[in-house]
Amino acid sequence: MQIGIDIGGTNTDAVLMADGKVLATYKSPTTASVGEGVHKAISQVLASAGVSTEVVTRVVLGTTHFTNAVVQRQGLDQVCAIRLGAPASRAFPPFSVWPDDLAAAAHGSSAILKGGVNFDGSPITALDDTELRTAADRAVDAGFTSVALTSIFAPLSRDNEQTARDIMAAQQSSLTFTLSSDIGNLGVLERENATILNACLTRMAVDVVASIEAALASLGIACPFFFSQNDGTLMSAEFAARFPVRTFASGPTNSIRGAGFLAGVQDALVVDIGGTTTDVGALRRGYPRESANTTELAGLRTNFRMPDLVSIGIGGGSLVAEIGGGAANSNAAATSNAGIHVTVGPRSVGRLLTEQALVFGGATLTATDIAVAAGLLDAGNPNAVAHLPRILIEQALAVIKRDVERAVDAMRVSSDDLPVILVGGGAPLVGLDAFHGQPVIRPDHGHVANAVGSAVAHAGGESDRIYNLDKMSREEAVSLAEAEAREQCVRAGGEPGQVEIVELDALPLTYLPGQSVRIRVKAAGPPAA
Repeated sequence: MQIGIDIGGTNTDAVLMADGKVLATYKSPTTASVGEGVHKAISQVLASAGVSTEVVTRVVLGTTHFTNAVVQRQGLDQVCAIRLGAPASRAFPPFSVWPDDLAAAAHGSSAILKGGVNFDGSPITALDDTELRTAADRAVDAGFTSVALTSIFAPLSRDNEQTARDIMAAQQSSLTFTLSSDIGNLGVLERENATILNACLTRMAVDVVASIEAALASLGIACPFFFSQNDGTLMSAEFAARFPVRTFASGPTNSIRGAGFLAGVQDALVVDIGGTTTDVGALRRGYPRESANTTELAGLRTNFRMPDLVSIGIGGGSLVAEIGGGAANSNAAATSNAGIHVTVGPRSVGRLLTEQALVFGGATLTATDIAVAAGLLDAGNPNAVAHLPRILIEQALAVIKRDVERAVDAMRVSSDDLPVILVGGGAPLVGLDAFHGQPVIRPDHGHVANAVGSAVAHAGGESDRIYNLDKMSREEAVSLAEAEAREQCVRAGGEPGQVEIVELDALPLTYLPGQSVRIRVKAAGPPAA
């Protein structure tokens, strides 16, 4: 049996599954401690099913913990950021494009040292051993333990970063390293930003993994546990401790994968309505469609793989306000009728929904109260919202429906007719039965689709490299890329003999001399026992 857990900013969801069937579910407000939340979720879901811990063979966890740390600028380590490529790129040193408050939390020291390669693989300058040893000594003397290493054109040649790491590690064995070639792709500043973020989070990631290990041990669970990745696959706990940035979008990708699994479809548009936001994504061949654009997180441009999403500030905890004839908050979804102006979101009570919503004895009007008053949801005390005017209820629901429809339209990139799958704890907020002539599917257990997505995930690995076809054939380049993706999948926890290539793209880089091609490969397979 497998347990899938998704720890969101508002709720923690869990499911117990066996043979592709959901046996028990759990949903509760998220706790501050990840380990405590995992312990409670597993205890409750096992109790609901009436089974013991011995039957659990795998635990998979999705969490927004690391994303929240970056957004809130809390718990980040200050790191030593080193770029290899001097004298090139000195006009834009590390941290030069960071928001001031995020830079203050993460910037320990930075330097641009000799090294790096040109687009054809030739060196910009040779690595300087003495320079690297000095940088290692200075980092330790300043009290920094984490180093982010970024080489110009690292996706073309990883040797510079690996050699620099080995030299610095030999000089100061206490240092830990994040290499940009393990994190991002083309675009040195965006790749460097993502690498630094990862380095800021590795100590926290080690602590989180340890807290989960302790929680599982206290329950008597000895099976492997994994984390969800940004692309809808999973990775081992050891891998997650090294690459916490790969969990940043695990919540939405879990929901997209889980929705497809529950609905039994491989291609669809997925609407996940949570406690604070609504995320709309696309399912393509069973996996979330990836964004082709640079990703911005907490005001910082990065370029690691992320799902293609449209997010709006509407969820079960969204604040609902009535302003008689007044001006709308320009940041809120709003509508008006007969002099009544209604706004929904983007502010939310979040994980305090069960304390602050009217139906739970609070004093704040939320979208959940509207759904209960409209008879769409059975929660709390319906008498607490019996006084709400019918026009207010209708207008609030109209706001929600309109904005969700707009978000779904924004995700349509072709004229293909795709079903819409509606999931999440806030799904009852939307009264959609069809969209552009296509059915709206509301699968059983849709309120915990994110946890289902965790439970059914396969291990995943990827390769994103530039190859010079003047030096090798296209077939050789593809073979190298596929081998690296398979290796990454096994390192992430996949069963070696069952890894398959699920996606391959080859893009000629016509703006570079010669026959350069960028090859992106994704591999996936069941997790090792």
